Amino acid sequence: MPEARAMTRNDICEEILWKKSDGLTPYPEALDFMAIRSRQIYEGEASPLVWLVEHPPIFTAGTSARPEDLYNPHDYPTYSAGRGGQWTYHGPGQRLAYVMLDLGQQNGTIPPRDLRAFVKGLEQWIIATLAYLSVEAFTRDGRIGVWTIDPLSGQEAKIAALGIRVSRWVSWHGISINLDPALDDFDGIVPCGIREFGVTSLRRFNPALTMQDLDEALAVTWPAHFGSIPQEG
Repeated sequence: MPEARAMTRNDICEEILWKKSDGLTPYPEALDFMAIRSRQIYEGEASPLVWLVEHPPIFTAGTSARPEDLYNPHDYPTYSAGRGGQWTYHGPGQRLAYVMLDLGQQNGTIPPRDLRAFVKGLEQWIIATLAYLSVEAFTRDGRIGVWTIDPLSGQEAKIAALGIRVSRWVSWHGISINLDPALDDFDGIVPCGIREFGVTSLRRFNPALTMQDLDEALAVTWPAHFGSIPQEG
C-alpha cells in the first residue's frame, strides 16, 4: 500500500469547488466569507471556489466610485466593496458568481500572475455563457462589462458586470449577470460610471429562462476558460 502523505497546496488547487447559496445572502456575510476563504486558499487550507449567490437590493462602491454617481432614491444599503470598478447594483434576479482562484498558478488558459488575462478570461466566460443561452454579447473598448443589443430598445445595453480584488495573488469578488432583476433599480446609480447606455436582462430575450438555466450555462462553459471541471462542494 502506498505511504500516505500530507496534502500540499498544489494538490488542493487542482480542483475547483462550486457552491450555490439559496435565498438572498447579506452582502456583509459574503465579504467576510470571501476574505476568509481567499486567505485559506493562499495558505493551502482550502480549494479554490466559485460561489453562486443572490443579494438583497444594494449598491456597492468599487475603488473608483464617485459620490455624485449615487442617487439611491429607495435608500438601499450601500457598501464599500474593496474591489475594482465604480458603483454597481445587486439585487434579486441577478446571479453573482464570486471567483476565488489561486492566480499564482496556471488556470486553464490563464497564465500565472497575469491579471489582464484573468479579466479577459472572465469576460470571455460571460460571453460564452450567454451564447449557450442563445444571447449574443460582446465587450467594447473603453467600457467596463459585457454588452448586448437590447431586444426592446434595439440599443446597446449592459447585461453583465465584473469587478475583482486580488490579495496575495488570490482573487475574490467576480461577475454578475442580469437574469431578471428590477431594472429600474439601476436608476439609483450611474452603472460603472457610464451614463450613455442602459441595462438589460436575459428575461427580455427569453422569459422562460430560469436561474438554474443560467447556473448550468456558467458551469458548462467554465472549463474552456479556466480548466478544471467544477465539483460541487
